[in-house]
Amino acid sequence: MATLQLKNITKRFGDTEVIKGIDLDVEDREFVVFVGPSGCGKSTLMRMIAGLESASGGDILIDGQRMNDVGPADRGLAMVFQSYALYPHMTVEGNMGFSMRLAGVPKEERRAKVLEAAKILQLEPLLDRKPKALSGGQRQRVAIGRAIVRNPSIFLFDEPLSNLDAALRVQMRIELARLHDELDATMIYVTHDQIEAMTMADKIVVLHDGVVEQVGSPMALYHHPQNRFVAGFIGSPKMNFFDVTLVGVKPDGVAIRMPGGGERHVPVDGQHLGADATLELGIRPEHLVLEEQGPLVGKIQVLERLGGQTSLYVQMADQLVTIMADGDVAYRVNDTVHFGFAPERAHLFDADGQVLPSLQQHPLAGLTRGDNRSNGENASSEASA
Repeated sequence: MATLQLKNITKRFGDTEVIKGIDLDVEDREFVVFVGPSGCGKSTLMRMIAGLESASGGDILIDGQRMNDVGPADRGLAMVFQSYALYPHMTVEGNMGFSMRLAGVPKEERRAKVLEAAKILQLEPLLDRKPKALSGGQRQRVAIGRAIVRNPSIFLFDEPLSNLDAALRVQMRIELARLHDELDATMIYVTHDQIEAMTMADKIVVLHDGVVEQVGSPMALYHHPQNRFVAGFIGSPKMNFFDVTLVGVKPDGVAIRMPGGGERHVPVDGQHLGADATLELGIRPEHLVLEEQGPLVGKIQVLERLGGQTSLYVQMADQLVTIMADGDVAYRVNDTVHFGFAPERAHLFDADGQVLPSLQQHPLAGLTRGDNRSNGENASSEASA
C-alpha cells in the first residue's frame, strides 16, 4: 500500500479560498475519514488527492513522490463515488473488469482478478447479472470491486453510502471495515455522517470552513475535543452547551456557577483565565444523569423511546437540553425532572471556543478501531492537530 502527505495544500476558485493550508499525514494501511458539514471542503480535498482537481498551492506526496503534476490515471489510486456509475448493459463481471480491458490486460488475467475481488465482496453468485437486477448494496459492492481489481496504492471513497437506506448503510459500514482488514489497505473516506466516521476510522480528520479543526482517533475526539466545533460535531445526539459563570480557579480545576444557581468544580486547567472570563460548559446527553436532588431542573417537552434508551428533550430556562436515559424511565411529557453530571465528564470552553485542557486522561481516549482486532494490533498511529 502507500503513505500520503499533504503539505500546506490550498485551493482557490477565483478569489474564494476553499482549502486553507492543510497539512496531513496518512500512514500506510490507515483507514482515515474526512468528516465535516456540507461545504467544509472535504470532497474538494479528496478530488485534489485523486488528481481530479488541481491544487492552488502546496504539495501532494504519495510514498514520498510529489504528485501535483501527475495525472489521475498515473497516481495509482482508485476512487469509489457516491454514484455507482455502473454500465447498465454490462454484467457484474464486465463492469468490474472494464478498466482492465481498456488497459489491454489479457482475458484470463482479467477474469482471475475479477473472481478474486468477487470472492472478497461475496459477489460470486452475481457475476452474470446486470445492474438492474441488483440491490443498492450489491451495486455499491460492484463499484468497490471495480476499484479492488486495479490493485491501487490507496482507496478513495467519496460518500459511497449516501444513496443507501439506513439498514444498508449499517451493513455496508461493517463490510467496508471488514474489507479494510482483509486487504490491509490504505483507505481515505469522505462523509458528513459522524457515525460513519466514529465506527470505521482509525483516524478522523474534522474539517470546517476549509481548515482542519482536529485530527485523532475516534475516542480521542469524543473524550478530548479541542474546540467547541469538534465537541458539537462529534457525538450523537449532539453535546449540550450551557453559559456558566467563573467563580474561581484552583490548581486542581475551575469552579463555575451553573444556570439557575449552584456551583460545580470541573477538573480542567484554567490558570490563564481572567476574573471576567466568558465560559461555556459542554456535556454530552449520555453524561447527564437524572437525579432527584440534581442541580439542574427543567420540564420534559418531548420523549423519544428507542427501546434500550430514551431521549428526553427538557426545557431548561431558555434552552432545550437533551438527556439520554435508560429505556424504562417512567417520566412523561410535562414532568419536571432534576438532573446533574459527573464533573470529569464536562468540558469547558473559553470565549474563543477553545477547550480548557482536562486534568484527567480518559483510559479509552486513544483507542482506535484497530485496537479491537483479535490480534490486538493497531493499524494506525494517532496524529494530533
